[in-house]
Formats: sequence, structure tokens, C-alpha cells
Amino acid sequence: MLGAIEAGGTKFVLAVGPSPDRIIARHTIPTRDPATTLAEAAEWLAGQGGCAALGIGSFGPVDLDPRSPRFGFITNTPKPGWADCDIAGYLGQALGVPTGFDTDVNAAALAELAAAGGGEGGLAYLTIGTGIGGGLVIGGKPVHGIAHPEMGHIYPRRHRDDIDFAGICPAHGDCLEGLASGPAIIARWGVSLSQLPADHPGHAIIADYIAQACHTLFASVAVKEVVIGGGVANTPGLIERVAHRARELDAGYLPGGARHAIIRPRLGSDAGITGAMMLAEAAAKA
Repeated sequence: MLGAIEAGGTKFVLAVGPSPDRIIARHTIPTRDPATTLAEAAEWLAGQGGCAALGIGSFGPVDLDPRSPRFGFITNTPKPGWADCDIAGYLGQALGVPTGFDTDVNAAALAELAAAGGGEGGLAYLTIGTGIGGGLVIGGKPVHGIAHPEMGHIYPRRHRDDIDFAGICPAHGDCLEGLASGPAIIARWGVSLSQLPADHPGHAIIADYIAQACHTLFASVAVKEVVIGGGVANTPGLIERVAHRARELDAGYLPGGARHAIIRPRLGSDAGITGAMMLAEAAAKA
């Protein structure tokens, strides 16, 4: 049996099963303080009869360098109480099993690529919600570099109808997360994107910012697909607006342009936990 955790800032999704495509039990707990949350997660997983390996896809930022003494830590997150939390070390020791660890969005990207049949060209996964994060898989492996990508903190060009909004990111102001996340939308217009009238200019503004992020991925790392999940992405018509705007931004230039795709998650809300199961499977084989 494999154990998996999709560790989010609002909730932890827990699962066990013999393989990533066979989850036989799952459970959700609220994300409270680390001591309470991690102990409850470990208790539930142990109560399922134990597991041979554990996979964790976590909110971040996190330390993914296996040579680092802080590998498996959540690092300088703004979430109160969670900075410098040794999430992978605590859970691996509590359960006494090898542990695979990555960001929640890298885990989701792995799962989405597998659901696509492991196709060529690579895949990026963007989540647009309370924050904005991105995972990138090239050649079947998550891209880490010296750290993991922080796609929510690129700087898009400002939309001509959105010049005066300062952005809400405490570090960068008007980065992508500061302009297009759920809280940024509410800060401007008082309601979520899905609650705005269909003819409200906010739809075009947010679609433009997300399309710029997709174009940047297509132009810089030549992925075939950008999969977009998260609460904001559930706004009716948003993915179609983003895809249309990305084609306009390309202007027929990129060599892979006709093959680029912007889609919803094939696995829906299961992408993250399925990817965490894949991390557990890899840890079991290591």
C-alpha cells in the first residue's frame, strides 16, 4: 500500500491505495497548526494499516534539494506557523517509511502528464486560486533547478484597463499572483470572478494575465500543454478566453504554436493527490 498527502494551505487530502490509479480510501482534514495537522495526518494513515512509502505534494515554498539539511521543509511561507516546518521529515519518521516530496503543483503536473499518456513535449500545471503556483514536467521529470519554479511571481505586462490597481502580493505587488489570484480579484471588484456579470471587463483582464503566463511557458520552455486548475479557473468561459488570448499573443510566431494547448485538468480535483501517490510509488522503488 502507498500513502499520499496533498498538503494545501486550507486542507490536507490524505489517501492510500496499491497504485496511483487505485486509491481505495481518502480523508480530508483542515490545515491548522503544524503539530495538530501533521499528527492527525500520520494517525489516519497509520490507521489504514500502514503503508510501504509516502508521497507528499506540498504548498510552498519548500526545500527540494536532497543534499540540503532542510530537505523536506516548508520554508518561508507566509502561512502563519508553517515557516521552517519539517513536513517530510516528521511524517516519514512518524510512519517509518521512505518519503517522496515535491510541490503540490509539480505533483499535479506529473499526474496530468501520466493521464495524457506521458506524451511528448512536456507539460505545465498552473493553479489559479488563493495564490498562483506552477509545476513543470519536462522529459517525464519535474523541473527543480536550484529550487522549484515560482510561476505565480513573474511580472506580466499591465492590461490597459488595469493600470491603477497596485496588486496584493506582499513581496512583489503586481506580479501574476498579485494581479490574478482570487484575493486580487476580490480586492478590485469585491466579488469572485465567477460572480462578476458576463460582460464585466474583469473577465478579459484576468484572462489576459493568465494568457501571458501561458505564452511565456510556450515561448521559454516549449511545453505542449498548460493545464489550468484552481478555484478561479472554474469560472465559466475563462479557459476559453485564456486560450483565445494566448493565440493572439503568439501572433502565429511560435514554431509549436498549432500544437500548444491550454486545458482544464483531465483528472479534475484528483490531480494533486494522484501525483502524490506517484511520488510515493517512486520512493518505494528508490
